[in-house]
Amino acid sequence: MLTRKQLDLLDFINKRMQRDGVPPSFDEMKEALDLRSKSGIHRLITALEERGFIRRLAHRARAIEIVKLPESLGGKRSGFAPQVIDGDRPDSRPGNAQPVSTIEALELPLLGRIAAGEPIQSIADNPPNIAVPGAMLSSNARHYALEVKGDSMIEAGINDGDVVIIREAASAEAGDIVVAQVEGYEATLKRFRRKGEMIVLEAANPAYESRVLPVGAVKVQGKLVGLIRTY
Repeated sequence: MLTRKQLDLLDFINKRMQRDGVPPSFDEMKEALDLRSKSGIHRLITALEERGFIRRLAHRARAIEIVKLPESLGGKRSGFAPQVIDGDRPDSRPGNAQPVSTIEALELPLLGRIAAGEPIQSIADNPPNIAVPGAMLSSNARHYALEVKGDSMIEAGINDGDVVIIREAASAEAGDIVVAQVEGYEATLKRFRRKGEMIVLEAANPAYESRVLPVGAVKVQGKLVGLIRTY
């Protein structure tokens, strides 16, 4: 059961997301609830997390997710989707990857489906756009989105139907999850490894074998930087 302040904060966040498509800032939350400091907002967010209404996202800096709404706020209604809001976890991004914004929602092209299984063609004609929290993006790179098809990366937390956010890159370090173009036309989402003069595209599901390919057969097109999931 939520206290009045907890319910008020959850209601305020939900209404702002419905109205603007972007979450309020901590200062706006503080003002809306007439609190003296943002530490009070942090405590309310922690309480909401403990009660299962929100979830902090460990793989994304300063972000949390609305998981559910109580019945008094319409939680029984169909079609409710989680939303990302500005949170309070320490920023774990490398120092050279500066965020565009921690609260703004930006639009990226959804270029098609990417296989997390057998490689499939990933790029679509006339791609639609998808709204992405600015905290996922770096100001010094181009980004795009792809819908995941398949289950070969489930042990990396990537499920069939997820939308992955990719930062364009032509190279990768061992262990990076990348979009790899195979033999000039197919693309797949896999973990990148090197083995001598060969490239290993490694699945995160024991049901799938890793693919070992010559260096010239694999071209890195981007690195995974974020993930969007709806329920």
